Order: sequence, then structure tokens, then C-alpha cells
Amino acid sequence: MPPIRPLPPLLINQIAAGEVIERPASVVKELLENSLDAGAGEIRVDLEQAGVKRIQVRDDGCGIARDELALAVARHATSKITSLDDLEAVASLGFRGEALPSIASVARVELTSRRAGQPHGWRLCSDGGDLADEPEPAAHPIGTSVEVRDLFHRVPARRKFLRTERTELGHIEQLLRRLALARPEVGFRVQHNGRELLDLRPQAESQGSASQARQLRLQALLGEAFMSHALELDERAAGLELSGWVARPAFSRSQADLQFFFVNGRMVRDKLVSHAVRQAFQDVLHHGRQPAYVLYLRLDPRQVDVNVHPAKQEVRFREGRQVHDFLFRSLHRRLAAGVQGDDLAGPVRQPESPEAGVAAGAGVQPTAQAQAPAAPARQSSLPLRVGDGRGAYAAELAWQQPAGAAAEPMTGASAAEQPLAGAQAATEAAIPPLGYAIGQVNGIYILSETEDGLIIVDMHAAHERIGYERLKASWAEGAVRQQPLLVPIAVAVSQSEADQAEQQRALLESLGIGVDRGGPERLILRAVPAILQDADPEQLLRDLLADLAAEGGTDRIQAEINRVLATMACHGSVRANRQLTLPEMNALLRAMERTERADQCNHGRPTWVRLSRQALDQLFWRGR
Repeated sequence: MPPIRPLPPLLINQIAAGEVIERPASVVKELLENSLDAGAGEIRVDLEQAGVKRIQVRDDGCGIARDELALAVARHATSKITSLDDLEAVASLGFRGEALPSIASVARVELTSRRAGQPHGWRLCSDGGDLADEPEPAAHPIGTSVEVRDLFHRVPARRKFLRTERTELGHIEQLLRRLALARPEVGFRVQHNGRELLDLRPQAESQGSASQARQLRLQALLGEAFMSHALELDERAAGLELSGWVARPAFSRSQADLQFFFVNGRMVRDKLVSHAVRQAFQDVLHHGRQPAYVLYLRLDPRQVDVNVHPAKQEVRFREGRQVHDFLFRSLHRRLAAGVQGDDLAGPVRQPESPEAGVAAGAGVQPTAQAQAPAAPARQSSLPLRVGDGRGAYAAELAWQQPAGAAAEPMTGASAAEQPLAGAQAATEAAIPPLGYAIGQVNGIYILSETEDGLIIVDMHAAHERIGYERLKASWAEGAVRQQPLLVPIAVAVSQSEADQAEQQRALLESLGIGVDRGGPERLILRAVPAILQDADPEQLLRDLLADLAAEGGTDRIQAEINRVLATMACHGSVRANRQLTLPEMNALLRAMERTERADQCNHGRPTWVRLSRQALDQLFWRGR
């Protein structure tokens, strides 16, 4: 082995650059975060060849004094932390003091800055050497400009790992979107090869609330389609604050390209957050689809460690389980509540009579009369089996049908000629959120008239969601029942897995898993949840142990139970070409209004759509 000796400063900086500077987007990120920490109100970014040839970031922040310019490109020199207490409660985006020296070690850097009260600015040039040039006077407004040229010219091997100009520019645009979403009060103007890519004006909170400022920025960056499907939320509990927007499951994506999560203004990608979001969406998304959201989490900086990743893309929460549960509950509640005007997932009030309508999780706006205070009505629990009989519908709609009246299926002309059930009552009372049924189309869809248009319901998908939610409620009331195995199964595992099963025996029992230790590397599986008796018990146990080892907990049993209940609900729901009477259709609509997450079926498909009166008029060119 060669002798131990200290590394030269240039090589130290280049090693640090390998951790922080991956591509041009990494340079843009570090420079923009410095500008935001400096209190910039407007930032301009000029790029050439996707930043490989030139990157210039100019801001109107507080600037850097002449005597501090040389320190700005020195390793581990910063104004953002001074002690361990500061490090444990970091509030700035950058704090290590490695960005500029790392960039200067692989590119040519020119730093120009001026503080308020100074007659002119000062310029400093650095090319990665041990000592930077002396600052020289320069004309410059208050703020700072950093120009980076010829990225990786000192380490040409790194250039071979760069992708095409279009790909590298795409990474920069994605980064700019994230930062612009995090700071709507800051203006961003971006040019590439002389062509303007982005021009976002500052959305000052003085022009409206913080939520309105964010909403304007979201609309500019993510488009009207996202905003039309977005549900706003604002939750607070135990020192945690979660705000932002989550898109309805119908707006799911094939890629995770519309997932933005910010912790105290810092954009992060965190496994704990992803898991909580995935759990909240587990009953309403197609397999493999990705949710879309823009969420802002605020908490005490001392409760989160941002110093766990060189590029600060990951964080570690001191109370990870508490944060996970808070995120899951907040999103689960919001998705279950749907849209209720400006009332964010607030309490749902049941009307005093069915004619007044039901304000519930169907994602519709209740009328003023439907929102009148009334004693909440508890939904009666049903047995696990979801029947296909009409008796359930008749019971739901007893108020609409005279005693002893027989319900006849309505088809063809007779359906069109019969007056709408409940129409007379509707003229005297508020129309329910999903309106009153007027007929069926192709034996699949229910047409319902509302005050402002038409509702189209997929009756199978809607009934499937209703049955699924009732099955889950009934199952939860009975908890998890064990099914002893006729012949216990010996499972060979590692010693650590056997230890884990022994330590978590009480948890496994609560999940319906009966297991004993049969040796240092041997487990005896004696019971499984009754509803999962047809599953592979050995594989189920191995998966549970893997979850416990990786995450310290598991939701696999509940996920498997939900899968079985979803299958039961699907088989028990009304099928296509089943002719329903108008009372049966109306009963289904009322049940939807009382059911959580009735916007989507168990597979993530929408259960109903609305055509407003304006949309109908446009179809026929009325008013033109």
C-alpha cells in the first residue's frame, strides 16, 4: 500500500463535485437554492446547450460583500449555520458551503454581486485553483449573478455520461417546476439558447391568500386539467401542517411525473411519504397507475433531519410513524370526502328527510337546503354477502314508493312515458346532489337529472363501490378471525427472520397469523386469516416477515383482505343489461351519496360524470 498522505484541495473539491454535481440540472439547483436563501424576489436563468456550455443565474437578493466573495468559493464556508444547534434546525435550502467550490472545481465560474448601500458591485473569477483571483469592481444591480461555463471541462470523462441536449434540458425544466411550485412568491424567467422557456410572475400573498397564490402558480405550471381534478386540503395535528392539492384517482398517471412533495419548502422524494400516499390510494387506483399531487408539509425543523443526503433530496423524520400516519389519514379523509365546496373534508350532514338530499362523499356540491343542520343518521351495517336482489333497493327507497305498490321494470317507451319518480317532491324540496333518475342507457348507464344538468352513472361500478365499502365496514366490526390449518406448515427461515417472528408474535396474532418457533431457523405456521384461507400461507408469512424487517410494520394482511372483499363486491354488484326500475335507480343514487369514495370503483374507474347545462347547450350551439 502507498503511504497515507493528504489529498490536494482541487481533488477534494472534485470528489465533492462527484457527490453534488451530477449534471447541469444539479448546478442550476444549487445556484437557485442560494438565490432563494438570499431572499430573491425574481430570478433569471440563461442557458446555452442545456447548461453544458453556459449557465447564468441572476437574482435580486441581498448580495455578497466584497470581503466575502473569496469565501463564497471556499470549501465549508457558509453564512447559514454557525453551530450544532443551527445544524439541528436547518431552515435554509443550502447550508454545507460546498456548492460553489464544487462547481468551480469542474467548470469556470464568474461571481458578481452587490449589496445594498454599495456604490457598485464586485466580480470574482475562479477556475478551480487553490486561490481565486482578487475581486474587481463591476457594474451590477443589487443582488448576485453566477455564471458557469464549460461544465466538466476539467474532468472530460464526466461529459461522456451526459445525455442528449434535449434530455438534460428536460431535467432542468423539471427542477424549475419543482422550485417554482415551492415558492410562488418568487418570479422565474428562463431562457435557453436565446428562446424563452418560462416566464412566471411573482404571486404575492398580498394579492390574495397563500392558497390562492399557490393555485395560480399550479395552474400556470400543471395546467387546467390538473386543477379541474384537484382536491384542496389543509390539515393540522400534533405540530404538523399539510396543505396542497391531490388529484382525484380518475386523473391517475402512468408515470410518477406529477408528484411534488415539499417539507418546509424543500423539495424531497421520501420513501415514507410515498408509502403513506400509496396506502391512501390503495382502494381507488388501477394497478400500476400513479397518483398526482402537490403537497406541502410544515413541521418544526428540529423534527426533520435534512443532512442525510449530499444533494439534500432525502430527509429523515424524527417521528416517522407519526408523520406517516398523519399523511395517510389526511389524504384518506380527503379522498373519501370528495368535493364539498370550500368545506375541506368537513363533517357530512344527513338531511332530516330523504327529499332534502344527502351531502356525502360522492364528490358533488350539496344545495343550500341539503346542508341544513340535522341529526346525523348512522348507516345500518349489512351482512358480508352483497345481494343482487331488488329488496335492498326497495328498502332504501321506501319513502318514494306507496305501501303495497309493485315495482315493475321499465323498458322502451313505457320508461320514457312514466313521469319521474319523486319529481313532484323535487319541486318543493332541494334536489339531491346526484339528482333523480330518468332512465337507463344500453342497460349499463343511469341518467339522472340535477338542478344544473345531467349525471351519467355506471351502475355496476357504483354498486361495486357501495358493496365494497359496506363489506369493509362489516369486516372491521368483526375484526380478523383466524382459521386453524388442518396440518401445520413448517417454514424454513433465517435466524433473523425467526427472531423477528418471535418478537412480533403479538402483532402477527392480531393479523390472524398463528405461528410458533420450531427451532433456530424454523417456524411452525398454525393459522391464517379465515378470509385468506385460499391464499398461499407460506408465501404470505414470508412476505409479512419481509415487510416487518424492511419497515417495522406491515399492511399486507389488510391489503389482501381488501382484495378479497373487492372481488366479493364485484361479483355481488348489479350486472350490465340488468333492467332497474326508477325507484331502484334512485335508491342507488342515494346510496352513492352516503358512501365514501363513491367517485371511483375499486379499480380506480370513475363511477359517474356530470354534464352541466352549459355543456349541454354547447353541444347543440344554443345561445350562439
